[in-house]
Amino acid sequence: MGKEMNAQTGLTTRIARWAKGKSAEEESSELSSDTGAREASRNGSSREVDRRRDLYNDVGSFIFAHDLDLTVVNFGLALDYLTGNDHQIEKAVRAILSEKGQLTNGVVEQIVAERHAGEMTAEGLSNMLSTVEEDLTRFTTLASESQASANDYGEALQAKVKDMGAESSPEKVVSALIGLTRSMVEKSRQIEAEMRESQKKTRALQQNLEQARKAAEQDHLTGLPNRRAFEARLKEEVTLAQANGESLSVAFCDIDHFKKINDTHGHDTGDRVLKFVGSLLAKISGEKCHVARHGGEEFVMVFRGKTAAEACEIVDQTRADLASRNLVDRNSGERMNQVSFSGGVADAFAYPDPRDALKAADQALYLAKEHGRNRVYMAKGSVAAD
Repeated sequence: MGKEMNAQTGLTTRIARWAKGKSAEEESSELSSDTGAREASRNGSSREVDRRRDLYNDVGSFIFAHDLDLTVVNFGLALDYLTGNDHQIEKAVRAILSEKGQLTNGVVEQIVAERHAGEMTAEGLSNMLSTVEEDLTRFTTLASESQASANDYGEALQAKVKDMGAESSPEKVVSALIGLTRSMVEKSRQIEAEMRESQKKTRALQQNLEQARKAAEQDHLTGLPNRRAFEARLKEEVTLAQANGESLSVAFCDIDHFKKINDTHGHDTGDRVLKFVGSLLAKISGEKCHVARHGGEEFVMVFRGKTAAEACEIVDQTRADLASRNLVDRNSGERMNQVSFSGGVADAFAYPDPRDALKAADQALYLAKEHGRNRVYMAKGSVAAD
């Protein structure tokens, strides 16, 4: 949370500089100007404040018009689009708006991810964590081996000291040698203690990394896997299905009129609806079926061992279950209008790439929405059928 706030503060500062048309160095130079110069620029500064305020209002209106979460990613994309700072972002947003008419949190994340594909991504971070874990494992093994060696060395020194103590050598020499040897033994034991402590810290770090990995792959609101975790799971399911000669299907679901739910009942109720729909879909999950929140009000599923028609029937049963329920707004105690979702299903092996199948399922989903919502369509090539 603190890091996100810092990032937002930094972004706000950059927006302010952009609106004033000044660099950080120019601002620093202004700070050293005299009082008279500041007074002379007061009127101009007022116009600049108005300009920044208008920009903030435009960004806020854009975010709320598309019912986007208040995140740094969404704020940055809105800024880049409205100001034209990033032509690739502007072009991608215009294409989505032309095709679908509205953005979602998932679409924004995808646009930004593709724009910064060469930079550090969540997947790249995951790979880094995996490397660190491997290094820690090697270090733990090395530490254990070093500890064993130190134990052996200490025991050998102690045996030698005992032997030398029994010899008829000059007393002072033997005494000095025994003292030195005992000092070395004590040092070895000290090293052993330090290595044991390092091993404890290593194990704790491994546990923290595992927890961080799980957190990075989980949607904090619904508890379902997030989009990145789903993409990794989809690759695994493709491999397993091909190896076992099984069918593989994917599905896209989107809660109908979700913006209206938020506008009418508030975002807290909207969050509860998301969690409830997520829990219904999670009941489908099993060894061969995996459900994830793709972003915003969107959910995705992969079915191994199920044809597209079979997967379509399973998703449709959940759709009917949701549509038959009478949900109550916890804040007001009033019954809500019918809550439903639309869905699209596609055969993963009917397309060159599983991602193409997901796009086909997404297209079937939007066709279902265009035809009245609260229904599930199955993609057949370039055509979606009920």
